[in-house]
Amino acid sequence: MISVKQAKELIKNQLPGRQTDVVEISSCNGSVLAGDVTSAIDVPSFDNSAMDGYAFLFKPDCNKLNVIGELKAGHLSQGSFIQPKEACRIFTGAAIPKGADTVIPQELVEKGDEGTIEFDIHSIKPGANVRKKGTQTREGDVILRRGRVLDPGALALAASVGVNELEIFHPPSIGIIVTGDELVPPGKKLKPGQIYDSNTTLLTAALDNLGIKPRLVFRASDNRVELGEQIDHCLENCDLVILTGGISVGDYDFVYELLNSRGVNKLFYKVKQRPGKPLFAGVRGDTMVFALPGNPASVASCFIQYVKPVIRHLLGFERPFEADAKLPLSTDFQKKKGLTFFLKVRATPSGAMVPDGQQSFNLMPFITSDAFAELDEEATVVKAGTVVNVYRW
Repeated sequence: MISVKQAKELIKNQLPGRQTDVVEISSCNGSVLAGDVTSAIDVPSFDNSAMDGYAFLFKPDCNKLNVIGELKAGHLSQGSFIQPKEACRIFTGAAIPKGADTVIPQELVEKGDEGTIEFDIHSIKPGANVRKKGTQTREGDVILRRGRVLDPGALALAASVGVNELEIFHPPSIGIIVTGDELVPPGKKLKPGQIYDSNTTLLTAALDNLGIKPRLVFRASDNRVELGEQIDHCLENCDLVILTGGISVGDYDFVYELLNSRGVNKLFYKVKQRPGKPLFAGVRGDTMVFALPGNPASVASCFIQYVKPVIRHLLGFERPFEADAKLPLSTDFQKKKGLTFFLKVRATPSGAMVPDGQQSFNLMPFITSDAFAELDEEATVVKAGTVVNVYRW
């Protein structure tokens, strides 16, 4: 067996290459940018008004002006230049007419007779309330860098310079195979000796958190031929394959044998950890394969520690193996020396809270827990207050 650290290093050295797509900006939210974005225009592309008011040429004695026209957003002035002692009614976003350099807000103005306005010249500064051309962005500026997670603000910025397509890292296609004669889909009646399959739900929901829908999902019986066919189908059509169950040493644990016979090169098999010791990772060509133990908590911890980082790498995220937080443990915890322990915890601002029920089959702690804390391989008692790595869903 190898350590958790060694297992992660082996995976890092075999990470698949990323693929990119150019897609419409409306489909990019949450994706990672695969190339820099450069502005092709100045934004604003013209001087425009930041207020509803009156545009005029600022002079120390221009407290009374003749209003000669009106400008709405989206319309350009068709008249002559604004002359001293003249003003143009203007609305927010409208282009500043030639000859004007300042906008007085409408609430600071009193309307006079015969189309005039009056105001206190000391209430306004020269150039006030004018958004100058290129204030946000200049033509040729790099506005978004490769590796940026595209949130609504970043997408709005790209749209503001006229971009309608972006190059993003392409989500991997993923196949799931959940094995075991004893597993029954939720909603069906159990027969003696059967249990409900929670692993399919767990994995599809975990992928959904990453913005991915699996391409293939199989429930396999303990039958070599059937399972082999499903493995073949996933290997041919997926970038990443996740299996659960059938990876130990029982008489009906065929997964390791079937993967080996199909040319999946082993990176490692069995890790000094709990839960999830009988974990397999391998590659065939550009496809990475993980075979996880069948117990649900083992599936959860192995997915978070090994599978999720690979997916995040393929999605374009940097440093995908890093812990999400470092928090003090809420209580003492005793463990076996020589095994890294992944403890179900609830991550709070004050620390990692430890619920009861840490067995690998027990899902009850997930009522309150939302993460796993990593306890050091060589420790036997981890004291309350010890700062530990915490990994969230």
